[in-house]
Amino acid sequence: MQDFLTLKRSIEKILSIQCSNYKEDYIKRRILSRMRITGKENYGDYNSCLITSPEEQEALRNALTINVTKFWRDKDVFDMVKKDVLPEIIKRKQRIRIWSAGCATGEEPYTLAIIVYDLTRLKPDVQVTIFASDIDREAIRKAKEGIYDKRSLENLTESQIRRHFTLLDDGKYQVKQHLKDLIRFSIHDLMSGKAATNFLDVILCRNVTIYFTEEQKDELARVFHPALLRDGYYILGKTEFMGRKVEELYVPYNALQKIYQKKS
Repeated sequence: MQDFLTLKRSIEKILSIQCSNYKEDYIKRRILSRMRITGKENYGDYNSCLITSPEEQEALRNALTINVTKFWRDKDVFDMVKKDVLPEIIKRKQRIRIWSAGCATGEEPYTLAIIVYDLTRLKPDVQVTIFASDIDREAIRKAKEGIYDKRSLENLTESQIRRHFTLLDDGKYQVKQHLKDLIRFSIHDLMSGKAATNFLDVILCRNVTIYFTEEQKDELARVFHPALLRDGYYILGKTEFMGRKVEELYVPYNALQKIYQKKS
């Protein structure tokens, strides 16, 4: 037990990841996976490895912050964003700000960019900025690069792929510049207690808080509230829930799709 506590302190000091904000079972599963890979039999040995190996530090950071994703993940949610949420905002505003919080390798913000591009290409007066952030530097690097295999694009139509991606010689696909121009990527820790930006019309934080404690989920909802403009939208993952202690901050827009609006 003491070796595990020492290891957690090393993680917090070296990786700047606050272990108390994650469920302990989740932390242990990720660490045990790395222990098997590195051949370490106990927490003490793995802690020594972590302290001395920058490569293992990066590997553990990636393991703890991993977020498997793809384009148009949870189709019903993005269909509603395309058909209802964004058209409603576009009707009343010409400057729109969206934040993809915990964006991993970029599939979510690029999905939003595809929707935005199609909705506004005949509306030159409407300007949309998508802010996309993640704590994982390597994930953000990959997101900026915008190169994906065909499997990541399986939810897109062939028409969408032709219009928004370039087929590379190795069979992978790269996002075209007109989508990249809509997005501003940055490093941001959701545990910091601060939003990456403010004056937002939409915040998507999907399939991220499933790894958080209930207290951290509630705190995140409190951080998002002032960052949203009046009637702004907060979209959670399909398996995530709004905590009872913060329910008074938001009203359901579509509870089934986990889309909420800020209560002023």
